[in-house]
Amino acid sequence: MALALVESVDSTNPLKRNSFLGENYEFTLAQLIQNVLAEFRNGNSGFSHFMEGFYELIQARADPPLESIWFYSALTFRSRSFNIKGDFLERVAAMKVLFQLVCSCSAPCSSSKTIALLSPVVSEVYKLIVDMLEKDLDSKREKKAMREVKSLVEAILGFINLSLCKDSDKNGESLDFNLTTPFVDLISIWTHPNEGLDQFLPLVSSEVRGEFSSGVCDVRRLAGVVIAEIFLMKLCLDFNTGRSRQDLEKDLRIWAVGSITRIKNFYFFETLVRFLLEATLPVTSLLSTEDEALLRKVLYDALILVDYSFFKPEKAINLPAEHVAFLAVKRLILTHEAIEFYREHGDQNRAISYLNAFSSSLVSSQLIRWVKSQMPGNENVNRPNGSSPKVLLEWLLKAEVEGVRVFDNTIANRRAKLVLDTSKSVSLEGDKVDDDLLFYVDKQGESENGSDKDTAMDESVNAALVTVARTMSTTENGSGKKRRRKTKRKNKNIKFVKYDLVPSSDATTQLRSPIDNNDTDSEGEVHNSHSDEDSDMK
Repeated sequence: MALALVESVDSTNPLKRNSFLGENYEFTLAQLIQNVLAEFRNGNSGFSHFMEGFYELIQARADPPLESIWFYSALTFRSRSFNIKGDFLERVAAMKVLFQLVCSCSAPCSSSKTIALLSPVVSEVYKLIVDMLEKDLDSKREKKAMREVKSLVEAILGFINLSLCKDSDKNGESLDFNLTTPFVDLISIWTHPNEGLDQFLPLVSSEVRGEFSSGVCDVRRLAGVVIAEIFLMKLCLDFNTGRSRQDLEKDLRIWAVGSITRIKNFYFFETLVRFLLEATLPVTSLLSTEDEALLRKVLYDALILVDYSFFKPEKAINLPAEHVAFLAVKRLILTHEAIEFYREHGDQNRAISYLNAFSSSLVSSQLIRWVKSQMPGNENVNRPNGSSPKVLLEWLLKAEVEGVRVFDNTIANRRAKLVLDTSKSVSLEGDKVDDDLLFYVDKQGESENGSDKDTAMDESVNAALVTVARTMSTTENGSGKKRRRKTKRKNKNIKFVKYDLVPSSDATTQLRSPIDNNDTDSEGEVHNSHSDEDSDMK
């Protein structure tokens, strides 16, 4: 259907292609954009005569600029007058057409550009979901629409996964990821006159959204935001499946970790970290306060308990060292705040598991190496006197006094609070975590093409995260002591089975934790290598 929407234009004519060589291409594109925006501001709605110009620009380059595809797909969709104001099923159908249109137009593009182009699709799907959640959805037609929109969200996630398999982003230094047109002008072709960035990027914190309102827009950062939005949308929709809170938390955690592991996107992960550093997740229109708290807990576990392989130095080689370091600082702050939050609220098990996970992760070594590289005579720089987030934060604050830029612009305003926090915090170092509170280290990376190693990784992450979920839930239900007595036995075996981390739409509402499956055909066993000693919470 989408291919039929793309206008048939003779793009093989070499004279047309030659007319777009060099600076003439950029001039023609900028002129076309300004003409469309001028017509749009004047209230005109007929843009069909501009479509051929944008189409020729798309065909003139192997990897066309985002702006050319953005405007062409918007004008094409508008010209077809699809009903985005009808009933829910009609609106879902219109969103499917828009999604297919953008996918077909972005086929030759790099992975970041392909995903960034989905931003208007995600925005429209979000508006539809909000409208649907405000109604009881009693009729069969409305219930069918909800199933259809869930399938669409999963289809978008699947397309993103496929797009990330492209190799065109690997040599990032040779690609231009900056948009030449201000982002607020670009979105005007998709939004209504009374709408702005808050409607176009709805599932984004105000602090993240503010970056797109001024300055140059990085396509990779926009792609990370788009992935984060559809990721949150999928998690929020899963709250309406009727599962118990315990099963829901377990299943959401497994899915979140599996998805982050598969996506392997630096900017997506950074966006999630920044969301969690805010007082409230940007999902208030989709979830209740109680559900938002549960989602926060799930995301804390997914971002802190797992040491993802795509942060290893050899994987982040195409990223600026300073950018990687600033994300490590954000992860440090996130872990520190999560530990303090759960310690103050009596969940010592979770606080200690976060501490142990951080001590085993790459964050400390990344930050120490980076600080030493920024200081003259670095061979004389003392290492932090401990491995807890609190100790490392204190060390970074001292390094800042000596001239190291510790905080980037996105978190510079948190410095005063961090100074106060580190001065009054009580370190949990030296405490031990329960035997079952495992810290999983993602060792994927040797094979990038979905081999048997990927399957083994999927099974490992399921086993580890399910064990974490089971232990935390039993502790919260008051049966922690009984669990600890059971784990005294040495070399306790944990069976695990295959588990689909990216389920099909038909199976989404039937997720079950593999820990409850006693099938004897499990693929293998892993051994609990933690100490056999039982520890009391302090």
